[in-house]
Amino acid sequence: MNLLSIIVLLPLLGFLLNGLLGPRLGRTFVTVVGCGLPILAFVVVVRAFALLQSSGGETPLIEVAYTWASIGDSRFDIAFYFDRLSAVMALIVTGVGSLIHIYSTGYMKDDPGYARYFAYLNLFLFFMLMLVLGRSLLVCFVGWEGVGLASYLLIGFWFEDPAKAAAGKKAFITNRIGDAGFLLGMFLIYRTLGTLEMDQINAAFAAPVLPTVSASLVGLLLFIGATGKSAQIPLHVWLPDAMAGPTPVSALIHAATMVTAGVYLIARLNGVYQHAPEASQVVAVIGVLTAFFAATIAIVQTVIKKVLAYSSISQLGFMF
Repeated sequence: MNLLSIIVLLPLLGFLLNGLLGPRLGRTFVTVVGCGLPILAFVVVVRAFALLQSSGGETPLIEVAYTWASIGDSRFDIAFYFDRLSAVMALIVTGVGSLIHIYSTGYMKDDPGYARYFAYLNLFLFFMLMLVLGRSLLVCFVGWEGVGLASYLLIGFWFEDPAKAAAGKKAFITNRIGDAGFLLGMFLIYRTLGTLEMDQINAAFAAPVLPTVSASLVGLLLFIGATGKSAQIPLHVWLPDAMAGPTPVSALIHAATMVTAGVYLIARLNGVYQHAPEASQVVAVIGVLTAFFAATIAIVQTVIKKVLAYSSISQLGFMF
């Protein structure tokens, strides 16, 4: 039924319609498209979740959209994977995301960039769903980079203000540092296992004979990427400045969805971390330090959005 492709493509359609036609067709069109398509995506996620539950929740839905590249014996597919973990994340992204879109219609009603704003929000949902539903690390990484782009565009939405433009650049550059670790971990896994599909990676590490690669090294490299996206020490510095964007952006990206991507990656590759006690200990120590450190900073903040930013960083530390 191509349900998973529909879930991912609906926000992309919203981005294209509002980006190309929104400024000419007016705010009613922008509102209907910008809010209606995410709500429709949520409905389709609920339908996919019902199908998953009908099988007892044990058989994931797997869908290959198309083959991206074939290189020698290797084939890289744009494939989607829907199990209990990705179902929870997809429900949050589309459900909470839709509510924030609806709230934004009032918050941004007098802004001249109304159509551009909703186009960016829809683009963010598209990439976040790619990240969450991607079966392989490659598809996940496309979404990973895409949400970084959308975050940059939304944090610096009011780019006429140099301080807000600088905040967007800070978030973008800080996350690129973490992404270097993600890439190195991905290359190491592919060189050893010959696959980037996360269910197969977990299966390889669950086999009686473990892969020759160090699980702790892979785990540490991927965790570097997670520290950037989820604002953990020492790459936590971008999130408080990210409050420069419109407040609904802070709710959608920097509290509800994008910042949990790092935690999701660790959970998704649990097979690796079960055989990586050293990496798991590092994850735990960084999480504890971040939880305490950010909470103590939040106590003395006087701007409420900064309080919420440091509080979010602290809670993410607890999640790790």
